[in-house]
Parts: sequence; C-alpha cells; structure tokens
Amino acid sequence: MRVAAVVQARMGSTRLPGKVLRPLGGRPVLSWVLRAVEASGCADEVVVATTVLPEDDPVEQWARESGVAVVRGSADDVLARYLDALAAHPADAVVRLTADCPLLDPALLRGVVALWRSAPDAYDYVATTLERTLPRGLDVELVSAPALRRAGAGAGGHHRAHVTSYVWSRPDLFRLGGLVVRPAAADLRVTLDTAEDAALLDALVARLGDAPPDWRELVGVLRSSPDLVALNAAVQQKELEEG
Repeated sequence: MRVAAVVQARMGSTRLPGKVLRPLGGRPVLSWVLRAVEASGCADEVVVATTVLPEDDPVEQWARESGVAVVRGSADDVLARYLDALAAHPADAVVRLTADCPLLDPALLRGVVALWRSAPDAYDYVATTLERTLPRGLDVELVSAPALRRAGAGAGGHHRAHVTSYVWSRPDLFRLGGLVVRPAAADLRVTLDTAEDAALLDALVARLGDAPPDWRELVGVLRSSPDLVALNAAVQQKELEEG
C-alpha cells in the first residue's frame, strides 16, 4: 500500500509571513518537516504542496533544489491542492503534514502509518489529533485516497481549507482511528504561527539540538521549563471556521 506524505507550505501566513522558510537552528522550518518524514521511513514519496501565487515561488525553488517534488494549486482551497498532489503522485493513502510543525517526531509518523497499514480496510483516517493528547505542533494525519476524494466531492466552506475536517467530523461516514498518549500534554504548543511561537521554538532547538526530537523529551523539557512555556502561552489558536 503506497503512502505519500504531502506537506502544505505557503509564505502568506497572516500572523507570521514567510514562516515556512524562516531559519530555525540553521535550517529552514520546512527542512525540519521534510527531514522528519525522511527519518521516519514511512512514506514512499514526499510532495510539497504550495500555491500558484508568485510569493510562493521561493517555496517551490527551495523544495526543488532540495530534491523534493512540488505541486502548486489554489491558495484558499487546500483540499483541492491535496487532490492535485494525489493525482500527480498516486498513492493509497496521504499523510497530511503542515510546514509550520517543525518539531515532528518521526516515531509518531511511523505510528500513524503503521496503524493504517495494519488494517487499511478498517481505517479511512488515522491521526494524532482525533483526541488531542500531544502538544499542538506534533500533528500527523493520514487519510485514505478514497476518503480524500470523497471529501473533495462533498466538502465546502472551511472544510476546503482544513483538508481533513470533513472526514474526521463525520464518524457516521468514515472509519476513524487515533493515537493517544498518556500523560496528556495537549496544553503545550510547539507549532509556528506567531512571533511568540518562533521565540519558543528557537529556545527549544537551542536546548534539544539539531535533530528531530523525541516527543517525550520535548514534553519533558517543557514541563521542567515554565519560562519556555510562558513564551507563547497567551497565543490563541484560530477557530476551525477562521481558516
């Protein structure tokens, strides 16, 4: 069963423009995501899905120079971008990743894909976020190709921007599975959306080093460092309907 990892990346963030190519520990944020996928060994192919906007030319250039396939599509309809990626790079399932989650743990990627591979007929969707118990920013989602196409045919509104929300919000239509960890750490935030998030990530990488971190080590550092957690504790996550 072929798995493609598709990483959505664009320069036009409203709260932190250019964040996906922002330097983090000496390499672009996007590089951290792609390196985690490579280290996981779980994907048969990796694709960067960016937009057709001229401002995203640097994303395509960087990805191609790094030897990574690129698909360009709608700036607002991210689901359509994923369907374009699936059409250009056929697979039985797609791992959805975002370029603003640089501290992904390769083990979580392997776990999500392994659960789906263990029973591909039993799951349309597997994720670390179905019940969120990990820090925001360690998000890994897998959606089967048939489920993604079904979403493409049926989804509208904010579901077009969030790619998988049409699937995971309809357990009556789709078969869902999730990875849950204990003790939970969903109160922590290591995604990159604001300048405060960037300050936290810079400080974390300075302590953890230049390697994809183990999620347990990451949580341990944050639990023992309230000064770090305070750096982005006030950041409010956007509501689903905000895009």
